[in-house]
Amino acid sequence: MTKNQVQARLIERGSNFRRFALAHGYQPRSVQQAVARYANSGKSPRGILTYKILRDLSIAIGEPVIDGLAELTQ
Repeated sequence: MTKNQVQARLIERGSNFRRFALAHGYQPRSVQQAVARYANSGKSPRGILTYKILRDLSIAIGEPVIDGLAELTQ
């Protein structure tokens, strides 16, 4: 899933990166960086915070942002 696809899913749900970040206790810039770095890259997140951001984002949009988070969205 690309960054634009993630953003589109959030918009469909009446949110955006900033609203998602503030609602879940993250810094907006951290969310943007995590999505930009790992969405559609094939890499796994290295840090705990990045993993949590991508996990919560996957749950929020109902689709895995990166491979390996699919079990969380079902």
